[in-house]
Amino acid sequence: MRTAEEKARHRQEKLEKRAEEKRRKEQSRAIRARELVLPVLRDAVPLLRNPDEEKLVLPFEEETDRLKDALKKSDGDNQDFYVRLAESDTPEEMRDEVLGRALSWRRSGDNLTAAALRSYEAADEVSARFNDLTKARKKSRLPVLGRVVGRAPANAVIDLEEEQGNHFARGLNLYKLLLILYIGSFAGVVVELIWCFLRHGYLESRAGLVYGPFNLLYGVGAAVLTVFLYRYRNRGRWLSFLVGMAVGSAVEYACSWGQETFLGSRSWDYSDMPLNLNGRICLLYSVFWGFLGILWLKNLYPRMAALIIRIPDKWGKILTWALFAFFLFNAVVSLLAVMRWHGRVTGIAPSNAFWRFMDLRFPDERMQRIYANLVWS
Repeated sequence: MRTAEEKARHRQEKLEKRAEEKRRKEQSRAIRARELVLPVLRDAVPLLRNPDEEKLVLPFEEETDRLKDALKKSDGDNQDFYVRLAESDTPEEMRDEVLGRALSWRRSGDNLTAAALRSYEAADEVSARFNDLTKARKKSRLPVLGRVVGRAPANAVIDLEEEQGNHFARGLNLYKLLLILYIGSFAGVVVELIWCFLRHGYLESRAGLVYGPFNLLYGVGAAVLTVFLYRYRNRGRWLSFLVGMAVGSAVEYACSWGQETFLGSRSWDYSDMPLNLNGRICLLYSVFWGFLGILWLKNLYPRMAALIIRIPDKWGKILTWALFAFFLFNAVVSLLAVMRWHGRVTGIAPSNAFWRFMDLRFPDERMQRIYANLVWS
């Protein structure tokens, strides 16, 4: 048996070993934090930048250096003017010169502000393009999924392929937006079905149209996100988050208001959620919209654009307008079916043969199966 001294020594060794492991973990966390934080601080705080990393000097930077010298000379000129103004017995006579100098400095300030904003935008875009391109070329951390799905291409590569190929859906034109609307209407329903199954263990319709697994809310959301985020496709993720949060919340609020105002129903209600606005939107889902903005612009949109590029010009235009006709017909029929469903709920009898046909074609059982989450207000 071990003596008390041996037991005490064993306990002490265990304590020392735990302390050493804790120290190593803290050092590892500090190293990781330093690797993540220091690059950001170097960009934000000039004193933390490494002079060896700043060897490239652009012509614009040289111009700004000369501008600093010009500002120093202007400060000297201002001092001379201040002396003349202070020594003048009739400063009122210098009013025109004072006004001219003040307006000139304000115009200069406006020009400098615009130049500063453009400089920060350029710095953000250069970094974002590089990060997107390097990430697109990295191997996926999920070997099986990576082989099936692959990394999303960089938006800069998509832009180049569209311009060089003179594609029918290049840039942000009507063809691309319509195709995004169609694909988004289908993909959104699929994602919601999977989420419903994972969360509740059963499949339930999330369609918004009577024909096919399509929901225009997702399609319109994808198209609107693309319209507002497209100009930031080669910028940092923080812009995608902020714009996605604002745009997604606005679209969600408008859709909820429109559905309740014109159809008398609501498909979602956040009244029980904290920091909600009329139960139509809430802070939590607004934050989700922000992350969705990043996911959309940096991952889903480039995949979708890469898929659209593969569609031949001739057949692509025909397919776009054929699908437009289908979705328009589907939306009109869905609207009429929902209106008649609401009429049956409120006890309104069909007034003619057309509405009797709608009752026969779209009975309550079918409508409840399609619009499983719809609640009449």
